[in-house]
Amino acid sequence: MKLIAENKTGSIKVGVVVLVLAALGTLPIWGTTAMIPIFTLIMIYLALGQMWNLLAGYTGLFSLGQHGFIGLGGYSLAVVSVRFGLPLIFGFVLAAVVSVLFALAISVPIFKIKGVYFTIGTWIVSICLFLFFSIWAFTNMGIGMVINATFRLSTSTIYFVSLGVAVASVALVYVLLRTRFGLGLMAMRDDDVAAEVRGVQLYKTKLKIFLISSGMTGVIGAAMYMNLGFILPESGFDIGWTIAMVFIVIIGGIGTVEGPIIGAVIYVLLNQWLFNFPGYSMLIQGAIAIVIIMVAPKGIMGFVNKYAGLEFFSIRRKAKTNLTKNNT
Repeated sequence: MKLIAENKTGSIKVGVVVLVLAALGTLPIWGTTAMIPIFTLIMIYLALGQMWNLLAGYTGLFSLGQHGFIGLGGYSLAVVSVRFGLPLIFGFVLAAVVSVLFALAISVPIFKIKGVYFTIGTWIVSICLFLFFSIWAFTNMGIGMVINATFRLSTSTIYFVSLGVAVASVALVYVLLRTRFGLGLMAMRDDDVAAEVRGVQLYKTKLKIFLISSGMTGVIGAAMYMNLGFILPESGFDIGWTIAMVFIVIIGGIGTVEGPIIGAVIYVLLNQWLFNFPGYSMLIQGAIAIVIIMVAPKGIMGFVNKYAGLEFFSIRRKAKTNLTKNNT
């Protein structure tokens, strides 16, 4: 009976996910013109939240420099389109490649430090990127670059790109965490010494997940600036991107796949409402975050999982049972 109930619950969850995806996939048909840009932002921030959650929530790597890869992704899209006149799809490819290579280059010094020093180190790296792009003539220095090709795209096209990025980020996190590698990530987060004793190669594991998260963040950055159409060093490498990721994950539920989804919806809708309160938006966001942390330290989905047991993307794997009876 318990197995039947679990299968029924699983089928309901799959049905809900399919219905949500169907609704999102047909949004340009049934939605209003005002809804499409809002949902585009939700999808992009959802993907960003998933990548930061993959680092901090599941691996224990609290980075304050992920906005650096957003800037790299945005500038990759701009350079491919403006300087070389190539289709925007090549900008996404370049965004992934450049982000991975840069993450690989900084991994050697950055992984030699731990804890708060690692957090500060990643932030400093992003500041260095901002300074470099501010004086690099190839990217127009502080003037920035207008990505004219994006203005020829329809809002529906940009929305579907952001939807694809969001679905890919959720699928990547879900599939990755259900593997042995994912178990190693969480073991390292909980106790890196114990994880190393059990065979987890700490440096290689950190490097792999850092490259994956950084490469995907670069792609998301390209999607963000496909939507914005213009990039400046101070906006592309603005720590506000990382602050948004942290806010989304903390209020949604760190260490849960559903958390960044809920957090992204709240963040974008909250920003739309706070647009009417210039100068007070950060204060209101901070107050909301503090209240949620006090009421639900593990975020909204952590609270829901604890008291309602509701979890759409469970990363727990069922232990194999031997049903063969031994008659000897």
